[in-house]
Amino acid sequence: MPDCAHSQLSSKIGANLSVKPIMDALDQSLLGLLRQDARAPVATLAKRLGVSRGTVNNRLARLEDTGVIVGYTVRTAPRGEDITAWMSIAVDGHETRRIVTQLMGEPAVVALHDTNGRWDLMAELRVPDLGQMSSVLDRIRQIKGIAATETSIHLKSYKLVG
Repeated sequence: MPDCAHSQLSSKIGANLSVKPIMDALDQSLLGLLRQDARAPVATLAKRLGVSRGTVNNRLARLEDTGVIVGYTVRTAPRGEDITAWMSIAVDGHETRRIVTQLMGEPAVVALHDTNGRWDLMAELRVPDLGQMSSVLDRIRQIKGIAATETSIHLKSYKLVG
């Protein structure tokens, strides 16, 4: 097996999805690095995290086995035909940190904001078609601790910065 983070997922994926993963700061940092570059070699990840390659490999295997990492994907530049939407999210109690961690692992979430007012979080979603948008909305709504959501699909943008 090549020594890189984007290698094939463990054959055990899905075998242990009922186990709730316990994620610590190292797991979260590892996921953050993978979000920046899912093709980063394990040796590079280990060096940036200040841990051994074995530790990174073990963490990756556990995150895959428990369903936190469900795949490694390519993020393409936005195309004119992509469907984008804002999802407003209300959170139960003090679940925001855990929910943010889960949402950051969702490939369709291209931006996530903590807000005040009626909604606790605002997620910008981007997918290629309505079928995938429906699947993303279903996955997000099933996250424990999300009390309510409201989604608005972008029909036309008048001003984009950047």
